[in-house]
Amino acid sequence: MKTDVKFPSNGLMLAGQLYTPDDDATSARRPAIVVSHPFGGVKEQTAGLYATKLADEGFVALTFDASYQGESEGEPRFLENPFARAEDIKSAVTFLTTRDEVDPERIGALGICASGGYVPYAAQTEHRIKAVATVSGADMGALFREGLGGGQSEDVIRGMLDEAGMDRTEEALGKEPRLLRVVPETEEEAEGMPTLYREGRDYYRTPRAQHPNSPNWWVARSVDQIAQYSSYDLIHLISPRPLLMIAGTEADTAYFSREAIEKANEPKELYWIEGATHIDLYDKEEYVPEVVTKLTGFFRENLTSN
Repeated sequence: MKTDVKFPSNGLMLAGQLYTPDDDATSARRPAIVVSHPFGGVKEQTAGLYATKLADEGFVALTFDASYQGESEGEPRFLENPFARAEDIKSAVTFLTTRDEVDPERIGALGICASGGYVPYAAQTEHRIKAVATVSGADMGALFREGLGGGQSEDVIRGMLDEAGMDRTEEALGKEPRLLRVVPETEEEAEGMPTLYREGRDYYRTPRAQHPNSPNWWVARSVDQIAQYSSYDLIHLISPRPLLMIAGTEADTAYFSREAIEKANEPKELYWIEGATHIDLYDKEEYVPEVVTKLTGFFRENLTSN
């Protein structure tokens, strides 16, 4: 069963959806999982798919639109603030602790894509998250500073930061925020781009997963917050709580999970989905069942009753 909910985060009201098992005839409190969506996404897309499947496996699952995005509050619209995203995850945990159907001592978190960076980042200091999992995890800070795969000239991010400062001034003078596309809008624009962006266009800008609340924009000056953020520098602080990172062997973002696991302390696991790309793990029936099976086993083992 899916129920629309709202909860506060840093002074804003977030719009969420709470998934509970359809066969829930018991009053016993259940383990719960926060499921956080990708950069540019909303709760109804891949986060909702995984929440549905986790509820089918007996968990309570909570998805939500990040601050400034989807149906949640926040201005300017489409701001991507990693620090607010982490606070949203912590606020989602707080919301779950107040629910009668949830055991507050058995809460886990799952992050997909950019949230595969935001969830571990939040969990470094949020000890109420007892188990941490990611699917196609990515560090947005490193992605902007270094480019996909690394090697980007530092002049690129310096130029973007110069523009971000000018954007702030322009907004203070009354102009609308400058918006950029998250993924290419058309197949022609995507031609020749890395797999992540070509497949991202196919996911977000076609009937495959297109949603009116995910219009493919982000506020350009967000970069001055993104550039200061690093997902995994303190990932060792998650230990002794367990960490599972799932990535496709063909993902051009796979190095993020590999490097994060190297920095993490035990217990930790990097689980590979053979032949899958980054976007494949969002929804493709060829791969999602294996991901769900792995997540189910991980959360069942680590969100056990005290």
